[in-house]
Amino acid sequence: MTGSDQPKKRGPREPDILPRGERERPGRRIEIGVGGGAGMDVKRSSEGRKRRRNIWIGAGVLGMVVITVLLSQLEPAAPSVDRDVQLFGTVQRGSFVREVRGPGTLVPEQMVFVSALTGGRVEQVLVQPGEAVVDTTVLVVLSNPDVELESLQAQQQLTASRAGLLDLDRTLRTSIVQQEASLAAAEAEFNDAEREAQAYAELVTNQTVSKNEASRAQERLATARVTLATEGTRLELLRTTIDNQLAIQQELVSRLQSIVAYQVNRVASMAVRAGAAGEIQDFDLEVGQWVMPGTTLTRVAQPGQLMAELRIPETQARDVQVGQPAIIDTRTDSIAGAVRRVDPNVQNSSVLVEVRLTEELPPGARPSLSVDGTIELERLEDVLYVARPTYGQANSSVSLFKVSEDGGEAIRVPVRLGRSSVNEIEVLEGLQEGDVIILSDLSRVQDADRIRIR
Repeated sequence: MTGSDQPKKRGPREPDILPRGERERPGRRIEIGVGGGAGMDVKRSSEGRKRRRNIWIGAGVLGMVVITVLLSQLEPAAPSVDRDVQLFGTVQRGSFVREVRGPGTLVPEQMVFVSALTGGRVEQVLVQPGEAVVDTTVLVVLSNPDVELESLQAQQQLTASRAGLLDLDRTLRTSIVQQEASLAAAEAEFNDAEREAQAYAELVTNQTVSKNEASRAQERLATARVTLATEGTRLELLRTTIDNQLAIQQELVSRLQSIVAYQVNRVASMAVRAGAAGEIQDFDLEVGQWVMPGTTLTRVAQPGQLMAELRIPETQARDVQVGQPAIIDTRTDSIAGAVRRVDPNVQNSSVLVEVRLTEELPPGARPSLSVDGTIELERLEDVLYVARPTYGQANSSVSLFKVSEDGGEAIRVPVRLGRSSVNEIEVLEGLQEGDVIILSDLSRVQDADRIRIR
């Protein structure tokens, strides 16, 4: 090994040559390599970086806490509604007309229902719906052999009863004649017995006959007297009862005559007549169809005398009274009328109200025409009212959205409502004249107290 190859002897350690700021930084560690000052490798301490990182983490957590507190104190955003799809109403003060409305139809004031008194098979259909008829017009002809047979049997029974009446009258009169003959014979026998008794009484005085014979003559006279009285009573009894017996038989004949008349009417009723002058309504019988007794065949109406039958909801019909004015809308014309009758029964949650028409009927008015009727209940003066909201009922308390003055939002306010009409309702509390409310259904924002209008 040469001298150049031998390791050099390390001299004394040289002091660190660092900038002043680096020397004074606390905790700094300096590592010096084997190669002396030229080979030094300096590593910075990680404590500063950790401290800065902890500071940033603490600042971030503190910021998140502050933001959370601020957000919790903010009010939730109000829901919004589209102005173009909402209905608005303005509170007004003035005359308020209470009305109720209901659908209905035009019906004849006077209508005759034609029914089948007797069941039978349809043989002929002589008229059609819409034809004008008189009371004697035959509408349809029925046939029923059983009815005709019953009529013949009733007539036969009547004939037999009349014959029985004649026989009874002859028998009773014959009995009277025979009794009169018996009475005459008893009277003759009585006269003979009386003469014989007188003769025997004279002969006994002259002592021509014995007293016994005279006594027997008196006995025969007494017997003849009783027989004469009995026969007279029997004749009187026959004369008294003959009228009663004949009256009973005559009553039976009269009843049979009524039965025959009924059966004849049944046969005649199979030629069904209109019974009144007018116009034929619903008539849809076919030849060969069997009709049961009591079946309504058709209606005969007078088209010039019509009235309206309205169906008013039961919740609104309680204030409808006879005589209240009404307007009937036929879609093309309006006819004035007045309430004629209010049905006391409720059917399908509505009450039937009849309206008499007080004006001349327009050309298009006819039975069964669908109409709408409006009845005026009362007229109130100086009343606060508004258009009826979709969810407001009479005499109730509701929450309505009142529009602000700038129209940008609406606030929920409690409102007490009073009497109602078809399209308007009375306001008792909660709103003032000129206030604007939203009439549309806002059930989707029912939990909000304020909404924005965009």
